[in-house]
Amino acid sequence: MFNQDTIYAPATPVGSGAVSVIRISGPSSLEFVDKLVSFRKGKAVESKGYEIKFGEIPGLDEVLVSLYRAPHSYTGEDAAEISCHASAYVVGEILQRLGELGCRMADPGEFTRRAYLNGKMDLAQAEAVADLIAADSQAAHKLAFSQLKGGYSEEFRQLRAQLVELASLVELELDFSEEEVEFADRSKISELLDKARVKVDSLKASYKVGNAVKSGVPVAIVGAPNSGKSTLLNALLGEDRAIVSDIPGTTRDTVEETMVLEGVRYRFIDTAGLRESSDTIEQLGIGRSLEKLRSAAIVICVLDACDSPSARTEVVRQVLAEVSRDQKVIFAQNKCDLMGSSPGLVCDSAHFTHQAPDFDPSVCDLAGFTHQPIPISALKGEGLDDLRRAIGECGFGLGSSDGAVVTSARHYQALCEASSDLGAASDALKAKLPGDLLAEDLRSAIRALGSIFGEITSDELLGEIFSKFCIGK
Repeated sequence: MFNQDTIYAPATPVGSGAVSVIRISGPSSLEFVDKLVSFRKGKAVESKGYEIKFGEIPGLDEVLVSLYRAPHSYTGEDAAEISCHASAYVVGEILQRLGELGCRMADPGEFTRRAYLNGKMDLAQAEAVADLIAADSQAAHKLAFSQLKGGYSEEFRQLRAQLVELASLVELELDFSEEEVEFADRSKISELLDKARVKVDSLKASYKVGNAVKSGVPVAIVGAPNSGKSTLLNALLGEDRAIVSDIPGTTRDTVEETMVLEGVRYRFIDTAGLRESSDTIEQLGIGRSLEKLRSAAIVICVLDACDSPSARTEVVRQVLAEVSRDQKVIFAQNKCDLMGSSPGLVCDSAHFTHQAPDFDPSVCDLAGFTHQPIPISALKGEGLDDLRRAIGECGFGLGSSDGAVVTSARHYQALCEASSDLGAASDALKAKLPGDLLAEDLRSAIRALGSIFGEITSDELLGEIFSKFCIGK
């Protein structure tokens, strides 16, 4: 599970800048540095702590070497980082010489794996390292950095500690089962179980937002043919990404592009127009449009202001028939420079009611909530700020919330298992089943939560997690 040899790897891409960094970590790190580099003063092994030394690799390059004494390094071991000129030849030669001296090339993620095994970070923090490197928006960075700082793990530790306390009381009763001693009040256990399950389910629910922010929030642009969907995509992106024409059915497949709005990366997906068609290719495009519509976190339904009220109502019906209750739907009435319209709001699919004169109010049955589409002109760029604002109000910017937001599919699966176990424990309690069955369900939930931050893990799981890292990390 843990090799005690000394490893090395490039920590920066070769040839992409002025300087490259090569990492070394392990018990013989400083000895290998002294064999490779000649310093003007002293030796690496004489270093007592953090130190940066100037030296020369004879006949190759002048370098700066950062030295770290265990446990005060990223990995918790003696370590060094050699900063050299970013020449492919220089870097390759240094790597070759380190190998000849007896160092071993690191496996993917081995530096971070050693940091975890040496107690420098827990497993959730280790996974956050990879997420932080991959973050391509402010929101994704905020999630990864919060997880790296440890607050994320602390929420799971507190939840797990509560369950451990519960389980200990139940298991203590088992030790004294012949005396019929009851250490835990059953009503109190039921209350604590319910609170724990609510917390677990809340964390599960956060995965929808967290995964969308991490991967890019999918936004499907849907509507009837020639309503201006492709023009809207081009207008939002500020470039001609989608083909635009007056011929209905021009867009026959989905077109996807990304952009960042207020620190959040969105994946805008232009889709084929929703209509009845006998064209086989167009039918395939419409089928894909419906798939994107159903899977999108946000749906922008483009209505053509030049269409009849009944035609627009029918588009609304089609869209609302496909979306789920937790999707966000924004109705944008395009070509308003030709017809004029009233301002609108953003809503989710479960709370849409339109009672304006030109719409059929039976589209939804929730009375008292009036919603009108946002007036825009994709061609002239009018109303796009209102549309962007509506997208931002859909709740994927994370706001000022400091609570844990789940971004990992592995963590989500563990939460699903914990929720199921807590549900089984609650059922066992209500059915007055024996304490050993209740204890087993609690232990299973504890194991599931512990696997998130590495309290309980396996070599196979670690191999799977760190195999996705780059070699130098």
